Amino acid sequence: MIRRAIHNKAIELATQYPVVTITGPRQSGKTTLAMACFPKYAYYSLEDPDVREYARTDPRGFLSSAERLIIDEIQKVPNLVSYIQGIVDKTQIAGQFILTGSHQFELTSIISQSLAGRTSLIKLLPFSMYELNENKTPAELIYRGFYPRIIDCQLNPTEALAFYTNTYLERDLRELREIRNLTTFERFLKLCAANTGQILNKNRFANDIGMDNKTIDSWLSVLEASFIIKLLPPHYQNFRKRLVKSPKLYFFDVGLAAYLLGMKNPSHVDSHPLKGALFENLVIMEKFKQKYNSAATPNLYYFRDNTGNEVDLLEEDGPRIYTYEIKLSGTLGAAMFKGLDFYGKLNPNNSKSILVYGGKERTQRYGHECVPFNHFPL
Repeated sequence: MIRRAIHNKAIELATQYPVVTITGPRQSGKTTLAMACFPKYAYYSLEDPDVREYARTDPRGFLSSAERLIIDEIQKVPNLVSYIQGIVDKTQIAGQFILTGSHQFELTSIISQSLAGRTSLIKLLPFSMYELNENKTPAELIYRGFYPRIIDCQLNPTEALAFYTNTYLERDLRELREIRNLTTFERFLKLCAANTGQILNKNRFANDIGMDNKTIDSWLSVLEASFIIKLLPPHYQNFRKRLVKSPKLYFFDVGLAAYLLGMKNPSHVDSHPLKGALFENLVIMEKFKQKYNSAATPNLYYFRDNTGNEVDLLEEDGPRIYTYEIKLSGTLGAAMFKGLDFYGKLNPNNSKSILVYGGKERTQRYGHECVPFNHFPL
């Protein structure tokens, strides 16, 4: 079993809070993490209909069945959380309950109502490059993605992601929203993949699939709540420039985006016109994984003005700003640093600028640090 980067942090949080809540996409390894970190806890999955019925009809008996519990898919019986609140307020035992769930929207609502101040929150994404420590090309990584089951069982990514889409996504979507036309929604999913790394244009989405903007907003919120897509917000200050204020669209797992684009092997990635955008998606998600694996607030953005000056990724660290440009090419050239140079002159708080690229050498060029993609994040 591959040890997750957040393993020690999860154990630490359980010494500080009575409840630890682990959320993230389906098949990201939440249950495995919980059982690896807390092997002596009693384990219950609310996916099991018998267990779910027990929890619904006798919540006090269910929660008193063991001193410490791991409860999987807690959103299946949301009323349990109110009983958990009463128990932890009375016992004051650190790490008494470990909860997991795959629906960010529902979990956030439940926690904010009953467990505010009582739970720590872990967001577990699929494997990171750091955790896997592999020597693979960008095309190989993009095609396969990072879902643990595909890697652990050496599954065919095309087949596995087809099953993932047809089962988990459609089931979750039906639970979160009443989506009657799954064929249209599948077109929407593929349209999202075709816009990976692009500034979100809801009007174009609505026109392309014949739905209104309200529906597009609803469907986007469902995909975000299910940890399928991530909307990266723009970063803007008063630079006396007109700045883009719409988010950019990425997938939490780049392999899923590649599958939705019809890629069936790494050579399809290498020849695809969106290979640069998918590489950008790969690198940006690695930064999110680093942040989530330390239980930190991401504070990640992008920058673009109305004349096309752009930086792919900005990281806020107090008053300091770190900027990252992402290029698939393995050959360094002066044009790659245009966005970094522009922003460095614009903002004196730009403390560090890094080019993440498809090469193998860590070096300095044109006043910027250059880092191979498989050495990122630093």
